[in-house]
Amino acid sequence: MEIPKPTEADKEFFRSLIPDDPAVEVKPMFGNLGAFVHGNMFAGLFGPAVGVRLDEAASKELAVIDGSGPFGPAERPMGGYLSLPAAWRACPAWPPAGWNGPCPTSARSPRRPGGPGSPSGPADPGPAPSCRQPACTG
Repeated sequence: MEIPKPTEADKEFFRSLIPDDPAVEVKPMFGNLGAFVHGNMFAGLFGPAVGVRLDEAASKELAVIDGSGPFGPAERPMGGYLSLPAAWRACPAWPPAGWNGPCPTSARSPRRPGGPGSPSGPADPGPAPSCRQPACTG
């Protein structure tokens, strides 16, 4: 199994999604990064892919969005985590309802991902799950 290495831009993008909160710790994991709260991972980086752990309703919502999918090695994806669509990197209105992290094109935000182990507990409704802007739909 080959583990992809993230670029510095991938790491910077990942860190921009993670809330600046004393309870949150970003640590290296097998050459990639993981974001943890009290020892529980809620987001990870695997090469250029960002994976998140959401509550059941938000996971179902994310799973039907084009570009989302399993997170981690193809041979053995991480259970309970989904990859965010890569197209969302350039999309200002990218998050699904269960993800309350900052938009990647905005400044760092105190909003947090919902779900087990997250600093905010259950997910808040948040923005719409799809981006309808021309730059993001093509």
